[in-house]
Amino acid sequence: MGNRFLRLAVIYVLIGITMGIVMAASHDYTRRPVHAHVNLLGWASMALFGLWYRSAPAAGETRLAKLHFWIHNIALPIQMATLTMYVYENKAIEPVLALASIVMGIGFILFAINLWKHTGD
Repeated sequence: MGNRFLRLAVIYVLIGITMGIVMAASHDYTRRPVHAHVNLLGWASMALFGLWYRSAPAAGETRLAKLHFWIHNIALPIQMATLTMYVYENKAIEPVLALASIVMGIGFILFAINLWKHTGD
């Protein structure tokens, strides 16, 4: 599971870097919240998940880890797409954005449970 998270994290950092370069070149920072979320939830969080799952391989083989992976990787693109729409004044998308954010939160809770189950002390 660790390698899967790490591979996707690298894709998200490339997306985040590209977004940053495009924003800087165009001087249009409208998508700044999306850029920040792609880097935090896509790159940083997924890389940390991946590194932890690699350091605790038994935790990475659990049903909880697999559920965490799929929840995170289904909700994140939906959250980023709807956040993009929201920052471009499509306020009607807010319920979908909220639902995707809640699902992301559930994924983090699953990770926390898995971490607590597989760490001593």
